Amino acid sequence: MIDIVNVHGRLARPLRLEREARRWSQADLAQRFGVSRAVISKIERGEASATATRLARLSAAFRLTLAGLLVGVYGSSDRMSRADVQPPRTDPETGWGRGQWLTLPDHPTELAKIDLAAGKEMSFPASTCAFIRQAVWVVKGRLTILEAGERHDLVPANYLAFGPPSDATLSNDAQEPCTYVVALARR
Repeated sequence: MIDIVNVHGRLARPLRLEREARRWSQADLAQRFGVSRAVISKIERGEASATATRLARLSAAFRLTLAGLLVGVYGSSDRMSRADVQPPRTDPETGWGRGQWLTLPDHPTELAKIDLAAGKEMSFPASTCAFIRQAVWVVKGRLTILEAGERHDLVPANYLAFGPPSDATLSNDAQEPCTYVVALARR
């Protein structure tokens, strides 16, 4: 299993190439990402950690989805994906595990299977959803989503289609892990 925190060494080159392709300086990316230029420099040298939240914010700065950013890290733009070659990614800090089912640069939709450990949560700023539409479908366990000040408690077979971009927190307050599927479309 590959953990998201250890992706930072592999993120350095694709991040720099993405930034340079857009003709952005490190300062330009830092402003869009909301950090100092020194942080961008450390990430590009593979010296800074890449938590799931940081990766989501970085992808938003590029107007990419998280999976779109990770395609540059892990490669693969095949139209068919086999489970045995999909590296699961887990953020040990949050217990958030992501298995990407569908990510193609020229396809408008993505599918991901997420595992969220018991008692853990993930928060995402509105900026990470500014250019996507998404829905969550719970497969097993319980998931609570706080979105735009509204609480949604989901159990298996429940889904939530997210509204306009807003800060969101997905949490698993139960004693068992939660598994859910995220379907998203680029705007």
